[in-house]
Amino acid sequence: MTRVIVLPHEELCPEGAVFEATPGATLCDNLLAHGIEIEHACEKSCACTTCHVVLREGFESLEAAQEKEEDLLDKAWGLEPTSRLSCQALVGDTPLVVEIPKYTINMVSERHG
Repeated sequence: MTRVIVLPHEELCPEGAVFEATPGATLCDNLLAHGIEIEHACEKSCACTTCHVVLREGFESLEAAQEKEEDLLDKAWGLEPTSRLSCQALVGDTPLVVEIPKYTINMVSERHG
């Protein structure tokens, strides 16, 4: 099992979270399995950016993003050099520190549209 620390997010996990993730499963599936209801509007098919996360630690340990994910990340709110789509990032053996951005494209459009 791999330790994942999720930094506080005012809606999804106000206190933050620490859990043991299943290696080989996506970060999104691990978050959902531990009660962190990260948005995944495309049902984890790499067709949107709602599950965008920023890896504060452990980014280098993940397999490189595929071109499709890279193209989508360019559209993500709050993109950073260590951004990933959690539905595509497979957890390995290295501990991760994850930040869920405050907004997603869906949240922004719902609040302002």
